[in-house]
Amino acid sequence: MKYLAALLAGLLFGAGLTISDMVNPDRVIDFLDVAGTFDPTLAFVMIGALAVAGPGYALVLRRNAPMLDEGFHLPARTDMDVRLIGGAVLFGIGWGIGGICPGPGIAALVSLRWEPVLFVAAMMVGMAGAKWWVGQSAA
Repeated sequence: MKYLAALLAGLLFGAGLTISDMVNPDRVIDFLDVAGTFDPTLAFVMIGALAVAGPGYALVLRRNAPMLDEGFHLPARTDMDVRLIGGAVLFGIGWGIGGICPGPGIAALVSLRWEPVLFVAAMMVGMAGAKWWVGQSAA
C-alpha cells in the first residue's frame, strides 16, 4: 500500500508539473529573464504549491506517525554547512542554465523527446559522481 501511495503521489506531482507546463524549460528561463520575456507562471505555481503544502504539513505533523509508515522521516540536522550551500548553488546554476530541475525532468520523460532523456541521464551520472565523491571524502 505504501508503494501504491508513493506511485499515486508521484503521478499527481508529475501531472501537476505537466499541466502547469513546468516541464518546459522555456518557462523557467523566461521567469528568470526579468528584463526580457518575463513570464510569472513559475511564481504562481510556487505560490499554489506552498498554499497547499503549508497547511498540509501542519495537519499531517499533528499526527504521531504517517498513515503508511512507522514514523516521519524528517531531517535531523538544521545547520547549514559548505556542502549544503555548495549543492544549493550548483543546483541553482544548473536550473538557471538548463531551465529544468529533477522533478520536471523526470515528468518530461513521458514526452519521449531526447532532451529530457539526456537531462535525466546526466542527472543520474551526476548523482552517482556525487555519491562517489562523498565516499572518497569519507575515506
